[in-house]
Amino acid sequence: MWKRDEAVKPTSGPVAPTGSAVASQFGGSPSASHPEPRQHGREVVNIGKSVVIKGELSGSEDLTIEGQVEGKIELKENVLTIGPNGKIKAQVFAKALIVQGEVNGNVTATEKVEIRDGGSVDGDIVAPRVAIADGAHFRGSVDMQRKATPQAGSPPRPAGAPAPAAQTQTPATQVAQPAAR
Repeated sequence: MWKRDEAVKPTSGPVAPTGSAVASQFGGSPSASHPEPRQHGREVVNIGKSVVIKGELSGSEDLTIEGQVEGKIELKENVLTIGPNGKIKAQVFAKALIVQGEVNGNVTATEKVEIRDGGSVDGDIVAPRVAIADGAHFRGSVDMQRKATPQAGSPPRPAGAPAPAAQTQTPATQVAQPAAR
């Protein structure tokens, strides 16, 4: 027989149903007007239009800024999005940067920088990939550094292999020797 008390008690703490679970409970289907808040398990934090931050901003979540930030922004393992209303006067360090608003300051990204239509960057960019859309504004320099690669002419070492021994010669025996072929 069904007992009301057991049906009401959660078994392992409160669990909020997802959009599709709620829709199936009420006989509907999840609609596009209620998208899931998380994509692929990543948290996204928003800073609204009326928020002004002066100082250092750092974190370990993806961040969207619609307000104003002056100072320094560090999200080295995360994506930073500057929304259309965002105005940034800061040094920026992020995994990826998407600019739809304004950025005044130098930008360093480990993956990519994307300046979209209507976006503006006044400052130097250091990133392995840079995309500037038609209609975007950019003034500064671009340094598209690649990730560390093995030295030219030397084969890559397998993981865990010891580094090659340095060849040492005394000054009296240093002679230019032709490379082995």
